[in-house]
Amino acid sequence: MLSRSVASAVSQVSSSTSSLLPNSKQLFSFKTLSGYRSSSFCGGSIRKINHKPLRMTSSSMTPRAMASKQLENADQLIDSVETFIFDCDGVIWKGDKLIEGVPETLDMLRAKGKRLVFVTNNSTKSRKQYGKKFETLGLNVNEEEIFASSFAAAAYLQSINFPKDKKVYVIGEEGILKELELAGFQYLGGPDDGKKQIELKPGFLMEHEHDVGAVVVGFDRYFNYYKIQYGTLCIRENPGCLFIATNRDAVTHLTDAQEWAGGGSMVGALVGSTQREPLVVGKPSTFMMDYLADKFGIQKSQICMVGDRLDTDILFGQNGGCKTLLVLSGVTSISMLESPDNKIQPDFYTSKISDFLSPKAATV
Repeated sequence: MLSRSVASAVSQVSSSTSSLLPNSKQLFSFKTLSGYRSSSFCGGSIRKINHKPLRMTSSSMTPRAMASKQLENADQLIDSVETFIFDCDGVIWKGDKLIEGVPETLDMLRAKGKRLVFVTNNSTKSRKQYGKKFETLGLNVNEEEIFASSFAAAAYLQSINFPKDKKVYVIGEEGILKELELAGFQYLGGPDDGKKQIELKPGFLMEHEHDVGAVVVGFDRYFNYYKIQYGTLCIRENPGCLFIATNRDAVTHLTDAQEWAGGGSMVGALVGSTQREPLVVGKPSTFMMDYLADKFGIQKSQICMVGDRLDTDILFGQNGGCKTLLVLSGVTSISMLESPDNKIQPDFYTSKISDFLSPKAATV
């Protein structure tokens, strides 16, 4: 059963956005965003929980300002927690290339009885598809250990009892479509709309389906003006239509050669056209943290979040009350971490996760 922490997290998001929605003629009651109704998803049940709504403020989201420490005693950190949550891109792999020492590190942690969970903001694949990627890279990871933001979008809709007679318009790739289908939701859009064009001419009016109750935006290599306009019409003209983002990552690792524009660029286009802020279900929102903590019965103080991004991975762990370890194998460099402008400080940092293999972690 999902805990109060999950309901509280959703409440924070809903209270900060509900004022932006129409107060009448809604497709369904937006009040469902401040709690959970009875339903089930992927073997776990969700119940409505009565609680006092919380408003997300800048102070409640302020990360810890303490200076981070270089990881010097890996064994001490390993012994202090029972679960490690790993980001994938920049931590486990870059593009389709495995980062050095990852298999041995994961094997060692499993041998010590640690639970491993993999959380990614990349929504292009479903959990099943990510399972195949792990397998292709020679890693033995169970599908139940994988939490992608594509899954989080479907889980979120399920958690609020999104009406099954309403549709979801998807600006994103196959991963979102597959997870929505598994959850029993109707959808349209996705990669197919990447082929569509708009012929602008005098008097032209673009039609859209009025039974779309949610627009989900994720990373989309087939992004175009048609999708921007269609999503904008649904959000602005369909009463009560939800605007959900899988993540707002500025950049991502499509290859190991360079950084590429991330899902945040697609979300930003819809923010600009609708003047609405989305409900974010991926990191650093705590929705996935609360979901997996409840699913596995994990105490958050016994979790260490390992990631390469300060504003998503580390903030995700801090918002969830976990220990945090930054690895410098991905987006964040030591100069970025030590910059006077950086206000997000992890508990520890190190060069890569294979530093766990040595009691004395490698010097950065």
